[in-house]
Amino acid sequence: MDITLAKPPFATALDGTLPSRPSTFRHWIEERRGARFRPEPGRYQLYVSYGCPWAHRTLIVRALKGLEACIGVTAVHHRLDSRTGWAFAPGRPEPLYGLSFLAQLYTMAEPDYRGRITVPVLWDTQERTIVNNESADIMRMLGRVFDRFAQRPGVDLVPAAQRAQIERWNERILQAVNAGAYAAGFADAQGPYSAAEARFFAMLDELELHLGRQRFLVGDQPTEADWRLFPTLVRFAWVYHGLFRLNRRALADYPHLSAYSRALYQWPGIAATVDEHQIRDGYWSSMAWLNLSGVVPPGPSFDFTLPHGRA
Repeated sequence: MDITLAKPPFATALDGTLPSRPSTFRHWIEERRGARFRPEPGRYQLYVSYGCPWAHRTLIVRALKGLEACIGVTAVHHRLDSRTGWAFAPGRPEPLYGLSFLAQLYTMAEPDYRGRITVPVLWDTQERTIVNNESADIMRMLGRVFDRFAQRPGVDLVPAAQRAQIERWNERILQAVNAGAYAAGFADAQGPYSAAEARFFAMLDELELHLGRQRFLVGDQPTEADWRLFPTLVRFAWVYHGLFRLNRRALADYPHLSAYSRALYQWPGIAATVDEHQIRDGYWSSMAWLNLSGVVPPGPSFDFTLPHGRA
């Protein structure tokens, strides 16, 4: 069988990392003297795919904090090739080292690397190595350790008084929604699919009730928990409903969750991190084992620019 018609071994690269396959590089950027990785403007580069929800969340934090001048961004091509993995756009090699594939960056960091090639990647141009490829860690680092160089250092996505609540939402949403969407989409038997699908919609039902009582998940300002949920809601609206067979209900069927999603999309700086074409085309074109024809449908449609009424 042509490998493009089967789920490749790195198929879950589109979803970043799953709990059963922890990220390999988990170093931390620290302000303390003697730290190997210290916060410095221009030293670090963020490698992302605009189609990937796990990379999307790191772009969101970069935008919210105003770190565009401090942390550079390089995007891979949004279509994931089943043979070569993430690649840079044809005819436009990676700008720092002229690379063609993201795998080459991993082997620059670790020549005998045999793990999964995933995005996002936080790269240190000074030591020419990967600092971290776990999206949750990168979010925390961008949210705190670069405040001296941030345009909006006062943005605090994990306030100390709300941290316990944020962590609880993060864990529950990760299992049922963020990773849960992939558990349903990649299921190859009825039992696992049905279990994952039921958990996914049970959590959306709970979120709908919760957001009918308050503006954001924790308080009156968006926190890390909101920004970890938002990329999945975007992809549920445009892709997961069809490709991952999560069609019990659509995002539009949830009045509060729909308005909440629009409020987050319209938050200053966020719309620029969302690329509908790369999301739609990336998923439908990359997952040949789910979409044998390669046809990319135009729907379902969902307009995130409509008034949200949650001011």
